[in-house]
Parts: sequence; C-alpha cells; structure tokens
Amino acid sequence: MNSTRLYEKYLLIHLKSMMQHKVSFLLTTIGQFLVSFNIFLGVRFMMDRFKEVKGFSYGEVLLCFSITLMAFTIAETIFRSLDTFETIIGNGEFDRILLRPRGSLFLVLCSKIELTRIGRLLQAVVMLIYGIYSSSIIWTPVRIMTVVLMIIGGVAVFAAIFLIFASICFFTLEGLEFMNIFTDGAREYGKYPIGIYGKTLLTICTYLVPFALFQYYPFLYLTGKTSDSWYSLLPLAACLFLIPAGLLWNFGLSRYQSTGS
Repeated sequence: MNSTRLYEKYLLIHLKSMMQHKVSFLLTTIGQFLVSFNIFLGVRFMMDRFKEVKGFSYGEVLLCFSITLMAFTIAETIFRSLDTFETIIGNGEFDRILLRPRGSLFLVLCSKIELTRIGRLLQAVVMLIYGIYSSSIIWTPVRIMTVVLMIIGGVAVFAAIFLIFASICFFTLEGLEFMNIFTDGAREYGKYPIGIYGKTLLTICTYLVPFALFQYYPFLYLTGKTSDSWYSLLPLAACLFLIPAGLLWNFGLSRYQSTGS
C-alpha cells in the first residue's frame, strides 16, 4: 500500500473516532470558529477607529489575516502530532513507531490529525472571501496565483516550525514552550502585514524565520504597494525552510535513545 492510500486510511480512522462523539466534535468545531471570530472582531473595531494601518485598508488587512490564519490552520491540522511529540516520546509510542515498516515521520503525522480545526478554517475562508470583496485589488491570474502560493508557503513555514519543535524533543524529552512564539504568536501577529512592526522584526522574519517571505513581501505585490512581480514567487523560497527542519529531524533521530517507557 502506498503512502497516500495509507494516509487516507488513517484520516478515515480519525474521522470515525471523532464521529463517535458527534456533539463534542461539533461543539469543538464551533468553538474554534468563535475564537477566530473574536480575533476578527478585534481587527474590525481597531480598523473602524483608525481606518488604515501603515497604508493598508481594512479589506487588505483582513485579506492578509485570512491567508495567515488559513496557512496556520492547515498546517496545524496535518502536523498537530509534532506539536505534542514530547508525549509520543514519553509514553513509549515512538519506540513502537520505529519498529514499523514505514518512515517514522510519516507515522508520527498519521498518529494525530486535528479535524476539529475545520471551524477555524471555515472562519479563514469567510474572511478571505470578505477581504477579496472589500479590498480594491484588481484581480489578475498572477495575483490569484500569489494568494495560492502565499497559503502554500505559509503551510510549509508553519510545518517546518512544528518539525523543529518535535526535533528538539529528541534532546530535551520535553517541548520548549518558547516555540509557541513562532506558531500561535505568528498567527496573532499575522493579523497585520509584518512590516508594520518595525525593521528589526521584519529582518528577523525574513532571514531567520521566513514569515515575511510568504506573508509580507508577496502581499506588497498583491496590494499594488510594489511593482516587483518577483515578490509573488517568494513563498516558494519560504518552502526551503523545510530543508533545515528536515535535517534537524534526521540528526535528532540518529541520536535518539529510548526513554524506556
């Protein structure tokens, strides 16, 4: 059985498991939607007061936020098991995974698929549609492609961060909470184009953790703030962040010692 078919079976298993408690699944999904809606209201009230932020209108800010939220939600849905990897190591489950005839990373990803995040994803889709409708962007095939690449690049960056978080657990056996700055924190700060937070943070988010490559620079082209069309391809460069994350995983895996659980 190839990996795609196997992943589909795991997905079906997770779905059937969640459907055993339909009310819980529904309430959790609604809760995810409402939490994101609360953040949306915060943006709405602030933009009603100030009208624009660093030259970005309400519709543009909403479009930026929806893209970031959508990328984060998709990444969290697929790669959620990496965020709780210290538990997988601690309870001995990872030792059992290593005995199976499949790649360890693939099986870790299959162990948990967070389908309840569909509520947040729905909220992101609603905001994206509203942002497209309320912004003054003239849509062309290149700009549509830019939005798609921004989402793909965002998923890749957040996935890489989750993978780095999991790789560190090989050495610490515990998750490092400061890593949440780069996941949940990035989702919060991603409500607005990263450039508004100052040059220092923009530099960090360009060269250290490439949030700006999928969020800020292509968004400048999307909104007509720059005419450099190559900005629209920068999310592809952001995907390269997966390479050092993968190398760190392999390095940690080669030095893994069982916890004895």
